[in-house]
Amino acid sequence: MTDPAPELGQRVEVFLRTSNALGVRRVHVRTAPDGEPRFGEAMVDRVTPDETWWRAAVTVVNPECGYRFLLQTGSGPRWLTAAGLSRLEVTDATDFVLTAYPPPPSWAADSVIYQIFPDRFARSGRVTAPLPSWATPATWDDPIPYGEPYALQQLYGGDLRGVAEHLDHIADLGANLIYLTPFFPSRSNHRYDDTTFDHVDPLLGGDEALMALTAAAHDRGIRVIGDITLNHSGDGHDWFLTGRADPASPEHGFYYFDGDDYATFAGVKTLPKFDHRSPELRRRLAAVIARYPDAFGLDGWRVDVAQSAGRHGAVELNAEVARSARAALGEGRLLLAEHQFDASASLRGDGWHGTMAYAGFARPIWSWLARERSTEFWGTPGPIPLYGGQDVAEVMTRHAARLPWRSYAHNLTLLDSHDTARFRSIAGRERQHLGAALLFTLPGLPMVFAGDEVGVEGVHLEDGRRPFPWDGPQDSATYRIFQDLIRLRRDHDALRHGGLRWLHAGEDVLVYERALPGETLVVQVSRAGHEPVPFPRALTGRAAAPGTLVSLTGGPDLRPGEFMPSDGPAFHVWELSE
Repeated sequence: MTDPAPELGQRVEVFLRTSNALGVRRVHVRTAPDGEPRFGEAMVDRVTPDETWWRAAVTVVNPECGYRFLLQTGSGPRWLTAAGLSRLEVTDATDFVLTAYPPPPSWAADSVIYQIFPDRFARSGRVTAPLPSWATPATWDDPIPYGEPYALQQLYGGDLRGVAEHLDHIADLGANLIYLTPFFPSRSNHRYDDTTFDHVDPLLGGDEALMALTAAAHDRGIRVIGDITLNHSGDGHDWFLTGRADPASPEHGFYYFDGDDYATFAGVKTLPKFDHRSPELRRRLAAVIARYPDAFGLDGWRVDVAQSAGRHGAVELNAEVARSARAALGEGRLLLAEHQFDASASLRGDGWHGTMAYAGFARPIWSWLARERSTEFWGTPGPIPLYGGQDVAEVMTRHAARLPWRSYAHNLTLLDSHDTARFRSIAGRERQHLGAALLFTLPGLPMVFAGDEVGVEGVHLEDGRRPFPWDGPQDSATYRIFQDLIRLRRDHDALRHGGLRWLHAGEDVLVYERALPGETLVVQVSRAGHEPVPFPRALTGRAAAPGTLVSLTGGPDLRPGEFMPSDGPAFHVWELSE
């Protein structure tokens, strides 16, 4: 398409390329402005020996403009949507979508995210706030007491000034967007049970430490986003305490009180659930969302448990929560949301810019690359399923097909997080490197959980939150692979802004293309040794003289008729030279 961020009333040219073997005679594009179906004929834009490119115009009449192609072929009509070709008519759920809502900030697509769990990243030695009574102190080398009743109260003493002191590490890696898990006061080390939104936890250095961190990060060209809970607070939150003590108070309407009882997140009594029917709650949350970017220099937010915020029984305000959060945040800032499953309904409209792609990215990669068939798989009963490469491509395509491309390209992609075991402990060292290759070469905003790049492990959610080993063993080879892949992403626009085309999916190998006009990259990721895959035929018809695949990762260059490497575990990236 000529413009992924059109305005209402704008004409956008969309393009389709078809294999000449399909025998396509005519192409129409179907839209539905104001709900009325409309067909426009596509024109031939150019023809190569193997492919024909078609061009059509789509007018963005409504804020969301779905479109699909109808192909007249020698064997009958075919519908093409984001889900692929179909001989039968299919629902509109997977139509391609142009959206005229205000776009994400222009800088977002160039971001590599570095997630930091503040208590476990770095101690500055400059924070002197007394330890609260609920906390259990730990030395930096103490093992994580996962499974113990005090695990969530064990504090290692990392703070925001410690983060600021290690910005050079983040910059040298190539990451340019820090995502901090919550920094508000709480009664746990994860801080998702906040007790106030009025200030930064003194244990992390307080308000001054956050301001100093964002200023120092910005000086290095690194942005910072925070983490906020719009679904619940902690049971020690000042709003909850006031509301529970005084039924006549505005704060009483912030929660679902039922006598002495109240609704919670996931049945956890320390996490009372917000009732977004309260206008005053919505006003106060909007003020918090706006205040920290305005006064502290944050560049946006990640929203915890966003899939549940505003939902409780017959109450359905999730879309309104997303819209109001984005309106409060304002333009030029990034709004990402946690979402565990199909996020398509949440990414329509003017709410979240993107969600954490657990279902459409992380889980299929775990299912393909895991060596340990752990039963800790996002709450799903049973062990991690075993996928072939075909399954990975199909799952990713199914999820992508239900999203506007702009939203899909701004989803946060990840191999692990503070909410999972470490991917390295599940997949092993070699396959962690394969996961990194997928992370940095597929669409989305890639995220590294601090420590992944130096080989930190963890076999359980809590164990995955081990402190960063500043003075301990680090895997320097893994660090260089992450650094090289981030540099590759930074140096090639096609990896940040290009389209995706699956070229081959076998049991142990995936091959795909990332392309923009003027730049085409081909990626091969091999789980194990496999039958050789030939130079992709789809690339040979681009020019009168077929080009060469020039290796960007130290492997062999390839010419038409030659086979791609068949070793594994391994990954290769080439650039098409025409």
